[in-house]
Amino acid sequence: MQTVDYSPSELAPEAVERLAHSRFYQRLHRRYAGELALFPVGVPSRAGMEQALDALLAQGMDLSAGLRVLRQLVMERLIQLDCAQHAPLAVVTQAVTQLAEVALDRACCQVRHELDGRHGTPTGPEGQAVPLWIVGMGKFGARELNVSSDIDLIYVYEHEGETAGQPDGRGRISNHEYFARAVKGIYALIGEVTEHGFVFRVDLALRPNGNSGPPAVSLAALEDYLQTQGREWERFAWLKSRVVAPRDTVRSPEVQALRAVVLPFVFRRYLDYSVFDALRSLHRQIREHAAKRSAGHPGRANDVKLSRGGIREIEFTVQLLQVVRGGQFPELRCRPTLEALQRLSRAGLMSAETAEALAQAYTFLRQVEHRIQYLDDQQTHVLPTRDDDLLWIAQTMGYPDCSRFLHQLDAHRELVAEEFDTLLGGNAPPQCSNGHCNGPRALTVASPQEVDDLIAQLPPRLSARVAEWRDHPRVTSLRDETRARLFRLVQRTAQWVADGSVGEEAGVRLINWLEPLLRRESYLALLLERPAVHERLLHLLGAARWPARYLLQHPGVIDELASDAILNDRFVAADFERELALRLASLKTTGEDDDETLLNLLRRAHHAEIFRTLTRDIENRITVEQVADDLSALADSVLRVTVQWCWERLKGRHREHPQFGIIGYGKLGGKELGYGSDLDIVFVFDDDDERAPEVYAALVRKLINWLTVKTGEGDLFEIDTALRPNGNSGLLVTSFDAYAKYQQQRGSNTAWTWEHQAMTRARFVLGSDALREKFDAVREAVISAPRNSEMLRAEIVAMRARLRAAHPARGELFDVKHSPGGMVDVEFAVQYLVLLCSGEHPQLRGNVGNIALLRHAEQAGLLPEGVGRAAADAYRALRRIQHNARLDEASGKIDPQTAAPLRDAVLTLWRAVFGVPGTAEPSPTPGLSAHI
Repeated sequence: MQTVDYSPSELAPEAVERLAHSRFYQRLHRRYAGELALFPVGVPSRAGMEQALDALLAQGMDLSAGLRVLRQLVMERLIQLDCAQHAPLAVVTQAVTQLAEVALDRACCQVRHELDGRHGTPTGPEGQAVPLWIVGMGKFGARELNVSSDIDLIYVYEHEGETAGQPDGRGRISNHEYFARAVKGIYALIGEVTEHGFVFRVDLALRPNGNSGPPAVSLAALEDYLQTQGREWERFAWLKSRVVAPRDTVRSPEVQALRAVVLPFVFRRYLDYSVFDALRSLHRQIREHAAKRSAGHPGRANDVKLSRGGIREIEFTVQLLQVVRGGQFPELRCRPTLEALQRLSRAGLMSAETAEALAQAYTFLRQVEHRIQYLDDQQTHVLPTRDDDLLWIAQTMGYPDCSRFLHQLDAHRELVAEEFDTLLGGNAPPQCSNGHCNGPRALTVASPQEVDDLIAQLPPRLSARVAEWRDHPRVTSLRDETRARLFRLVQRTAQWVADGSVGEEAGVRLINWLEPLLRRESYLALLLERPAVHERLLHLLGAARWPARYLLQHPGVIDELASDAILNDRFVAADFERELALRLASLKTTGEDDDETLLNLLRRAHHAEIFRTLTRDIENRITVEQVADDLSALADSVLRVTVQWCWERLKGRHREHPQFGIIGYGKLGGKELGYGSDLDIVFVFDDDDERAPEVYAALVRKLINWLTVKTGEGDLFEIDTALRPNGNSGLLVTSFDAYAKYQQQRGSNTAWTWEHQAMTRARFVLGSDALREKFDAVREAVISAPRNSEMLRAEIVAMRARLRAAHPARGELFDVKHSPGGMVDVEFAVQYLVLLCSGEHPQLRGNVGNIALLRHAEQAGLLPEGVGRAAADAYRALRRIQHNARLDEASGKIDPQTAAPLRDAVLTLWRAVFGVPGTAEPSPTPGLSAHI
């Protein structure tokens, strides 16, 4: 909170005169002139309030009177700070919040002391003392109370049971009765009106079962209520909940039990768009209520809280986005509105400009609200109708006249209303690229009530597929509201099929995708609320089989389609890792950072990034090479994050940072990962500590488990460690010195030629810079070492023959990977060139991919002119064919005539490097003669 010093002598005469316009301020000075000096100078703080309260009690006041007078002293100070010294909004809201906390803490302690004296302490099943938690809801929970706020409270006690009674056994009552009396006693001290007014108006309507429910509920009763009866709007109320008193319980370990009950109710595991309708209904009720209040009273329509574009619409906008996504993105979970706006902006759910504009509007409207209430200490949010009152508000806000103030007020409210209407789809522009859907419910025919009515509206294939729903238990058991959503989605899909926007195959695949997910109503709500998502989903489902399968395995990723950024951005490792760090930090604050939660967090983040890349791929926004680059960078990031998290949670780790590295081979090493590729990796450590082998072996076992174990969110990668020294018979993790000796053929245990082939595509993925430099030196030494060309050629040709025998050609189709003239021939030829020639041609040492290396080889004169370039172009085309085949779960085999020019370019490369296939004495090209 910003520090603002205050003493009466610092106020200019015009400021004193301006303050005096407040009738509330005048009353305070008339009634409490003698007590004002008891309040410490400066910004009201908890310590200052405690000091002033003690001084009031020392004068002979009881707690009830002391708390009420304390409230008057705090209000007088806030009027001065706010209206004369322009204190920040947080100064006011936090002071009022702290006043409420102090009052409840003192009241609770006194009431419980009295009750304990009569009935003994409430006890639990094991005889332990049972705490009472006073839960602040709404603005109180968020520390955002206004100067005339109600405080919305819910009283929760931990266990049912009985009080201990007095020493002679008398006075024993149930915990239920004890805490009901405590609530009544606290209200008497806080909420009842006396000669000094009240401390706070108290509202218990948000408790389970509202005003018909008990004043205090046990934790078990609260959990049962939230699970079985909790309504959607109550999730918004509990979003900002916080234990506010008594003070000694606020940070107690037992409070975590309450948090564990509330969090799953507010934040669902899956993205939850079903709350949109609940919020629409709640907002409609609020507007209708406001309209009734202002009927015949035009002045009441200018409500800065409840009218269109008011404070409530900012709060709803923020809370809706938090509730929808907070289950999967814990970094969005926070109570204060202004902080939540910043978090939504950082998460990409709201532009920075919009978040800043809403923050400015919120601050402005809250400051206006306070000035309205400073006038007469009334709980109102309606602008005054008296000209002098309105001018006073304008001037204390820094405006010279009412006109400019009202102009700014209207500008803020219009912006808020537009953002809110857009979010709820009220006045939103068309959301679909085909231009045929103007909102979540824009359909050209009435919604069908029965399956047969729906079938009659569908094209043939969709009709036949939906006909299976007549007796389908998942469909017949749906609630009426859910079935209506389902039918409307199918109906809208059929409209788009009819006008040619999507193909009928996409519609059938949508039915196949929806059917297993019918119990997760939030997906139906999402598609109905976001037609753009519905349309993009159909496009993806219709494009190929693998996206359809992936979406069925990970349906939660479809929410990514709601953002246009998905098509225009690329994967950024730093952003990905920063977001995961934020989520981990958020989970730690709530004690949810257990292994299972983190495993699922990693998987959701990974699946979302794969889906973003997949969408850009299907929409032809990125090339096959860029797909591989992004998937490889994502794998690197997942490995970095997982190693860090596993190390932090590893029992017995012997240092703060591991001296450990991961070397990637194959597609990971060459940055050529595809969808679903496994990771060929080798683990090494460079640590002289005698415990190192055991510690790093434990780390690797934990790491492999975290990467491969299947949870409810799926898995991350299949891991292949066969390329480690001595293969599957070798150690899972090797000291770097042993790895280097093995690769450089020092000693009796050395690498084979095929392992050196693999080294041409090896890449240091993770570890310290010093270890990276060591690896790069070993790799360069291995691939540039002098070799006998005849022996190398014979070994690589023999290895190629064995690989071809393992993948024999069947039929007349051309296998883009394994057939003669396919991708493997290019890879073997490049590996031969690198291992034979990189000693004299350093440009071949870089792990830059086969296409670039072929061009380097041709430029170095190792290949005839045009051969390397043609082979590189053929390899790129073959990769694209293979990539598209895998997307559609096809075989990767094509018609030989189509393959002929690509195959011939590769065979020309093979002959240039190895000679004519099948001859006993291959004749390499002249460019290679210097290496023979």
